[in-house]
Amino acid sequence: MVKTPSPLRNSNNQHEKRNDMAKIDTEKRDDLTESHFAFPRQRKEHLEDAAHVRNAVARFNQVEGASAEEKDEAWKRIQAAAKKYGVELSEKSRHEMSKG
Repeated sequence: MVKTPSPLRNSNNQHEKRNDMAKIDTEKRDDLTESHFAFPRQRKEHLEDAAHVRNAVARFNQVEGASAEEKDEAWKRIQAAAKKYGVELSEKSRHEMSKG
């Protein structure tokens, strides 16, 4: 679980705030280097800001076709991005992620 204050709680216009996560177009996504993704081989879960880091955590177990080693490396990249963007993670390893 990610522990970050949500701007939604203090907003009267919650629907608009919920859509604040930058959407990335195909061209920009194609320009990102592998280091911008939690799962670079699949180019899944880009980590360009705090919102995308939280999204990567939420979707971590939905990524299919990744080996155990790739998942370990992806988790390290997510942890580094979380630190960079000030996102506090309650999980200390990918093994603490729920499968649900």
